[in-house]
Amino acid sequence: MSGFLDPTTLINTFGLVGIMAVLFAETGLLVGFFLPGDSLLFTAGLLAAGGLVAPLWVLLLLLPVAAVAGNLVGYWIGRKAGPAVFHRPDSRFFKAEYVDRSQAFFDRNGARTIVVARFVPVVRTFAAVMAGASRMDLRRFALYSVVGGVAWAVGVTLLGFWLGQVAVVRDHVELFVLGVVVLSLVPVAVEVLRARSGSRARG
Repeated sequence: MSGFLDPTTLINTFGLVGIMAVLFAETGLLVGFFLPGDSLLFTAGLLAAGGLVAPLWVLLLLLPVAAVAGNLVGYWIGRKAGPAVFHRPDSRFFKAEYVDRSQAFFDRNGARTIVVARFVPVVRTFAAVMAGASRMDLRRFALYSVVGGVAWAVGVTLLGFWLGQVAVVRDHVELFVLGVVVLSLVPVAVEVLRARSGSRARG
């Protein structure tokens, strides 16, 4: 990953505020599905291990807050806009298949989607909006959102921090960040394959 969306570039340019903004947008705003949440958290942990970003305790305190806040805004968008928010025509960034993929994931996993979706790129962007559109109980949604947000933001950041203390990882940060990006795309590939298998079976 290179250019503006490179995690290291984002962190070096915008610091902690930038990390929080990306997490908020990716987990709450429909336009945030292309943002690098997983690799950003991992990179923040790596850089924290080297003292190149905010202290670890600050990251572990504030990053889950941004993730949960984003989910609550996404829920509100879905509740206010309803199903119409998913019926937008395809554009350069928004594709109907993103919604279909997220809906299938939501239908299969139910309320626990709010937790599981945190670890699935694209799906985590739409899950909160779908929960709002389907009128999921707010208290139940908030509980799952806090659990998922803390597990995701704290877990991935800590992973980066711990690995950042290993010399081979510290000396090859870009390679390991790329590996995280690839791993984060595995669940998306699984969902696509399942969807295609289901379509062939119905056909």
